[in-house]
Amino acid sequence: MNKFWDRFFYFFTFITQGTSFLNPRAYAIMHRMHHAYSDTEKDPHSPHFFKDIWQMTMQTKDIYINYSKFKIEPEKAFQGNYPEWKLLDKISDMWTVRILFAALYVLFYIHFATSWWMFLLLPVHFFMGPFHGAIVNWCGHKYGYSNYSNNDHSKNTLPFDFLMMGELFQNNHHKSPNSINFAKKWYEFDPSYPIIRILNFTRIIHLRK
Repeated sequence: MNKFWDRFFYFFTFITQGTSFLNPRAYAIMHRMHHAYSDTEKDPHSPHFFKDIWQMTMQTKDIYINYSKFKIEPEKAFQGNYPEWKLLDKISDMWTVRILFAALYVLFYIHFATSWWMFLLLPVHFFMGPFHGAIVNWCGHKYGYSNYSNNDHSKNTLPFDFLMMGELFQNNHHKSPNSINFAKKWYEFDPSYPIIRILNFTRIIHLRK
């Protein structure tokens, strides 16, 4: 992406993720570690080294905070020129900002909810990031089928991943981490792939050859 679209999506992600916004640098480091050490003791979030999904999520949180809040440098293999917007990163990490987003969610529900039970969905909105990460990393490495032997426990949880927009094709993704299409078999469908192709066609992004 050029500078304009880079900043646009950086800010757009902050607005849409709200309480769950993740520092891109910290997330990128953890993701690279996850691929390099997939399902080993050095993996930041392998479900095979934790007794339950809560313990895995808390471990991921601690590692994330080290790289985002304390700006710890990763080991040499994972150092790089990561995206940064220091002002927005600082603002997004403020508790007052996260609480403001939470208050906006509550006001939205008060205005639009038509039944009391809808308010039970509020915790999911408050913690969408941890929910998403827990589902992808736990289910994507425990449940489903494998197309490839990747020397790890990665699985394709769903042949049509309508829940996580393709991210539950973990086995395919670990086989071809640079592929923009996580679906590999004829019966698999990655909903994010056509969106990426449209963004490339409209020149908002430029795919590498």
